Amino acid sequence: MVANADTVPPVHTNRLCLRCAEERDATALAGLMSEAVSRRLASWPVPYTPVMALDRIAGVRMAAAERRSLPLVVERRADGAVLGWISISRAPGDPATALITYWLGEDFQGLGYMREAAPAAMREAFALMDIARLRAAVQADNAASLAVVRLLGMAPMGEGRIWCPSRGRDEPCQWFELRRDDAVRAQPERADAAS
Repeated sequence: MVANADTVPPVHTNRLCLRCAEERDATALAGLMSEAVSRRLASWPVPYTPVMALDRIAGVRMAAAERRSLPLVVERRADGAVLGWISISRAPGDPATALITYWLGEDFQGLGYMREAAPAAMREAFALMDIARLRAAVQADNAASLAVVRLLGMAPMGEGRIWCPSRGRDEPCQWFELRRDDAVRAQPERADAAS
């Protein structure tokens, strides 16, 4: 059974709506997935087709219904444009830990959208998913992604590796973690978030 859109309530910030991914997002998400974006992600290959996006959306909506995932499309409130994606999903074999993945299409990078979206998504994950910690795997040369983990207050855990199915190989990364107790201190409610 596929979860209803109401399974994950939308989260609004000043400029953005973070809402559960829906079938109607497949074409937009596929269109945003460029080589430059894909090379920073473990599981979003290129070419990325609308059929592939539909398959991903169906899977993450089922996981969302079971509170195992928070699959959010980043949408601009002013015009409804889909800008990117944030997913927070329970780690395999460790239900107290969730992994965050985030990306924006190339045309929407450098405009502060992820600085606005990621903290709101993190707060929602801690509120809805009953997790003890949030982790991120970031390529060491990905300055923009490193800025996001710092913004979230995530602490470095050290070097590691992550399996990247989109390229069929294990790749080096830097691991970061934020514990639930630290999240409250690191991320007080932002003035730019709207209810």
